Amino acid sequence: MDKDVQMTAADNGEPVDKGVQATDTEDQVDRDVQVTAADIARLGDVGRAAVSNWRRRHDDFPHPVGGTATSPAFSLGEIKEWLLGHSEGRVLPAREWLWQDLRAGVPEEDLADLIADLGAFLVYLDREGDDWAALSAADDAAVAAVLPERVLAACAAPMRNPPPTKCLIRGRLPLLRRVATLAAEDGAGKTFAFLRERYFELHTKRMYATPEPVARLMAELCGPSPEVVLDPACGSGALLKALRDHSDRGVRLLLGQDADEATARLTAAHLALHAATVRVSFGDSLRQDAFPGTLVDAVVCNPPFNDRAWGYEELTADPRWEYGLPPRMESELAWVQHALSHLGPGGIAVMLMPPAVANRRSGRRVRAQLIRRGALRAVITLPLGSIPNMAVALTLWILRRPADSGTPGHVLMVDTSDRQEGFARVAVDAWERFEAGADVDEPGVSRAVPAIDVLDDDIDLTPARYLAPPPADLSPERVTGQRSRMADLLRLVAELVPAVESSRGPKDLPMVPLAELLRRGMLTIHHQSPVRPGEPSEVPDGLTVLTAEDVVDDTPPSATTPDIAVQHEIIVRPGDVLVPNVTRRPAARVAGEGAPVLGLRLSLLRPDPALLDPHFVAGFLSGSVNLRNYATVGSRAQMDVRRAELPLLPIEEQREYGTLNEKHTKSDPLNPHSRVLDARQDHLDIGRLRAISGTSSAAFQSAAVSRTNRRAEATFLGSHGIHFPPMEKMPDSSYSGIRSVPHSP
Repeated sequence: MDKDVQMTAADNGEPVDKGVQATDTEDQVDRDVQVTAADIARLGDVGRAAVSNWRRRHDDFPHPVGGTATSPAFSLGEIKEWLLGHSEGRVLPAREWLWQDLRAGVPEEDLADLIADLGAFLVYLDREGDDWAALSAADDAAVAAVLPERVLAACAAPMRNPPPTKCLIRGRLPLLRRVATLAAEDGAGKTFAFLRERYFELHTKRMYATPEPVARLMAELCGPSPEVVLDPACGSGALLKALRDHSDRGVRLLLGQDADEATARLTAAHLALHAATVRVSFGDSLRQDAFPGTLVDAVVCNPPFNDRAWGYEELTADPRWEYGLPPRMESELAWVQHALSHLGPGGIAVMLMPPAVANRRSGRRVRAQLIRRGALRAVITLPLGSIPNMAVALTLWILRRPADSGTPGHVLMVDTSDRQEGFARVAVDAWERFEAGADVDEPGVSRAVPAIDVLDDDIDLTPARYLAPPPADLSPERVTGQRSRMADLLRLVAELVPAVESSRGPKDLPMVPLAELLRRGMLTIHHQSPVRPGEPSEVPDGLTVLTAEDVVDDTPPSATTPDIAVQHEIIVRPGDVLVPNVTRRPAARVAGEGAPVLGLRLSLLRPDPALLDPHFVAGFLSGSVNLRNYATVGSRAQMDVRRAELPLLPIEEQREYGTLNEKHTKSDPLNPHSRVLDARQDHLDIGRLRAISGTSSAAFQSAAVSRTNRRAEATFLGSHGIHFPPMEKMPDSSYSGIRSVPHSP
């Protein structure tokens, strides 16, 4: 189909997009590939829920032919026939149908070549649109006779010796005309970006893209005016594209190499469509350098980490190792020296490196030579999480090919690990000041370290080792502000303690584990799973995701799919209770409106509202009565929610407790981190009982904390910025012994 098809929207009531009707498919499906529910939703231009609805409501909906019970796969041919058979005016997206026809039109192993050839064809359309307009009027035989030659001629300028096309044959002309129609509507660059994205979704192991914020940072660190740029492990081309976009004068030539041939071809077409002169080659850069002897202005690289088969035996005498032979287990140091070998005098390289390269003993000789000869100029620690799916914080190494015989006397060390939001600006500012010769010494953030201080026995290049801790802020203004805030907080405490007539203490309440409530059917418990490699997600893109951090900080959902890759479409409903499994402080939250998708490391409790009050459940789960069910893991606490306990009370009493808990969690207007109140509630035993019958403030203090729990609870409260003196020293008539220190959640 070279145009949109139509289908009814009555099944799900979604809005109908404008498009052109089509009544049949113009391309015969050569093989029947399998599609997932997500693919069907795209073909039908509906949400995943609509596909599930079709399966339930239509007896003639195709049955699964593969996959699993939770992630079934269907026949593409059957799905297309069903969608066309149910068309009643709904417009379907032409590009999604084109993509599935591409999959079905060639064997799986030839799909990459087909997409790459379509990329070359789109470069031709982008540069020679008028020529195609005249040529396309001829019959297929005449077009097929001259098209490959014209495509190669159009690609020669931006791609420098492009590989010959394999798929631009007469049998593909109907497909090429569909691609040309789509490019006329969306643009050649956008059309190829879509096809490339779909291909990499299908072959996730073939490509790893450096996140855009990190790619932009690496481009900024290279300076404003490199003309010739190299990425010896270019992958998707994200770093090269970032450099092209950042350069003031415009990059004259982009050089890239990748070990995967399909990825190299797709990247070449992608970059050529963005008006850059490109040469992207296929091969292992360390063993088969595609650009021997070529000197460039800048090298950017995100090399493979921990590669034991990088070529140690056959490359032992390689002339690139002028700073020392890289150890067998240090492939990253081989990539560093490969980058330096391609730099002209004064050229700069920015490398993304794992933190272990900075301090492994096996690499200390090479590191020492990089420092002594002035090649390594800066090491920058990135925040944890800036590179997805990495359990450690990665670093950037900035290297220069010395332009003269002088040896720099300092190395810049920067630690942005505490600057999640503005880490790129901090790094660039420190580097620019260092390059300009200005003094760089910001405690806890950056410092120009004398090279002699680094050249000890370890040659440890970890920035945090050389940075002074930031000084404590004890200014009178800050102390006065903290005192005023604490006075307001203490006044608020008195309002949070109502007088009730119940005389039953927390130890008298019958406690029942959540596992027993689950067995009785009083609630259900749900958990999210991450997307496994090679498996599609059931969750469509663009949905909001509630994370564990959102629950702890009591903020709206902060993430979306597919940035957070979750497996199941578990929708959070109003009244659900959310409990982080691993947290910096105990927390539980009752969901409101919004219907986000459940994120990872969260337990979702769905109580029967006739039997359990959600706010009652949340109050006791976050209270001190369940502290013993948390296991400490480093600076965080881990909880198995099934072991948590609740008192089994009549629903009317639960709702009274729940109302108090809801009031407590919303009543701190002076402190944006209102969960600090939960720490105070834990200390005062409100988490167990929410009120203690008719007591004075002095009696309340003495009843709140038992001697057996004092040390554990003091440690817990201290992590929230609230400290109590020993009980025997606390005044009987006031809270003046409480002091506050700053706390950042």
